[in-house]
Amino acid sequence: MEQTLLCLSVALIGGLLMSRLAKKVGLPAVTAYLITGLLLGPFCLGRLKLSGFGFNSLEHVEGFKIISQAALGFIAFAIGNEFRLKDLKQMGRQAIVVGILQAVVTTLLVDIALIALHFIMPDKLSLSAAITLGAIAAATAPAATLMVVNQYKAQGPMTKLLLMVVAIDDAVGLVLFSVSFGIASALEAGAINLISVALEPLMEILLSLALGALCGWVLNKLEVLFHSRSKRCALAVGMVFLTVGISMLKFRIGPVHCGFSLLLVCMLTGTIFCNICETSEELMGRVDRWTGALNILFFVLSGAELDLSILSKPTILIIGIVYILFRSAGKISGSWLSCTMTKCSEAIRKHLGITLLPQAGVALGMAITASSLADGATVRNVVLFSVMIYELVGPTLTKLSLTAAGEINPEGKTSAREKNKASA
Repeated sequence: MEQTLLCLSVALIGGLLMSRLAKKVGLPAVTAYLITGLLLGPFCLGRLKLSGFGFNSLEHVEGFKIISQAALGFIAFAIGNEFRLKDLKQMGRQAIVVGILQAVVTTLLVDIALIALHFIMPDKLSLSAAITLGAIAAATAPAATLMVVNQYKAQGPMTKLLLMVVAIDDAVGLVLFSVSFGIASALEAGAINLISVALEPLMEILLSLALGALCGWVLNKLEVLFHSRSKRCALAVGMVFLTVGISMLKFRIGPVHCGFSLLLVCMLTGTIFCNICETSEELMGRVDRWTGALNILFFVLSGAELDLSILSKPTILIIGIVYILFRSAGKISGSWLSCTMTKCSEAIRKHLGITLLPQAGVALGMAITASSLADGATVRNVVLFSVMIYELVGPTLTKLSLTAAGEINPEGKTSAREKNKASA
């Protein structure tokens, strides 16, 4: 137990110190936390096997999965706060169109590229793996996006649209992956299973929405019982923990495998709560401050999970580079097309696509599910490679795009010890 606490404390303090160095060179704190994880991970300091000072293996990092799941729950809960009715009335249609269309365009482009690559090197990339990777390409990383937005206090129409799109993207990506994975499994089995292709993804979305709505309603009913700010904050934290725990349950109804999408459940919990509770904004602000350390640990652990051994596999590098290039083209062109269709401003059309490039936890979860394919190891390694690239450069690209769109102001001097002053 003491080794676990020591390891977490080193990860947290190391991440904070690295963020100071990152700030001097203009990098987002998220990138600093990921680099800290890499340094503490099994391919750097972890190799020394110093008890409590680093993660000795990928299995060791996996042992902290509950922290990552909890952090994702709070991140999704915070994103739900962006779906207030007044905002939905202004840009709800834009968010839905952009969220769906950019994901579909990305999947189609990656599918076309990887299927072509399959015919060029059929012994290295199977058709089922190519189709599955195309669907995984649609997924984005709401965690990294939200952290950049919060760190630089980004505000404006593009920021609001971005947070809505990355939330909608989870539901769209889930449907695309379930259908593609079902087709891929059918190709290998020689028979199409309509339950896994159509019914199970629909059930997962409906169950997630129902659970999220219920939890948001329950939180609102319980919140009125307390008047102390600290107790109301503790209640909200407890409800998110409960929601995360329930979201991890799996069960069956007859032949149908049922489960929940953690991100969808927690996002809808936040959405329902913020729209029916008059004091939700103040409470959710307090919850955000409470989860600061948890979010740092999440990104440090994400960095420690990056498997550097895949860099020694030429085949994975080739497939991974094609995947990254066409996924990036899909996100940028798909968002530009959908933004043009919904008459978004020039700044949004030009810069939104780049902010959708980060990819992490959701994609890795899909890759784990796809491990049952005959070529599942290739899928997992390609996704790991892309996540490593996107996570390290994605936050910086998001910052640059939001700045170019005029939604991040130049940083002033910020200190808890003295009055803030504007930069010269």
